[in-house]
Amino acid sequence: MIYPSSIDESGVQAQHPETLVKELAQRKAEDVTQQYPEAWVLGADTVVVMENHILGKPASQKEAAAMLRQLSNAEHLVYTGFCLACKSLQQTVLQSVHTRVQFKALTEAEINWYVATGEPFDKAGGYGIQGIGAFLVRKITGSYSNVVGLPVCEVFETLMDLNIIQLEGTPS
Repeated sequence: MIYPSSIDESGVQAQHPETLVKELAQRKAEDVTQQYPEAWVLGADTVVVMENHILGKPASQKEAAAMLRQLSNAEHLVYTGFCLACKSLQQTVLQSVHTRVQFKALTEAEINWYVATGEPFDKAGGYGIQGIGAFLVRKITGSYSNVVGLPVCEVFETLMDLNIIQLEGTPS
C-alpha cells in the first residue's frame, strides 16, 4: 500500500545532497509510522545533482529545456535516500545510494522534441530514464533502479537483513 507523507519538504536544508535525501526519507517514513505504528514503512527521496546543484522538477518548458541543455554531454549524480522504520519496534534503518549518469550530446531538436512529450515535468532533473528519456542516457554507473527513483536491490537486501522478508523454498 502507498500512503504519502504530509511533510513539508521545502523547509529541509542540508549541505550535501546525500544528507538531504536521507533526512527527507527519514521524515517521510516517520510521518507515516505515526498512522501505522505496527507496520514497517519505507520512505524515500531522490535528487539529481549537476555540478553541486540540485535539479528539481522543471516548472515550465523553458526550465525543462535549460536543464536538458545543462545535462547534455555531461555526467551527473542521482542520489536516493531510503528509510525503513517501524515505530512499535523502535527500529529505523537509513541508507543512501548514488548513481553516475552520462548523457549523450543533445541537439536542440532532441531537447525540444523531448520537452514536447510532457515527460520532463514530473521528474527530478527533467528526464525519466524509465520512459522516453532513456534515449538521453549514454551510460550509467551504479543502480539503474536508483535513477528511476528507488534502489530496489539495496532496499531488498535491507529488508532481507532485517528479516522483514524471508525467502523459503523454490518459486513455482
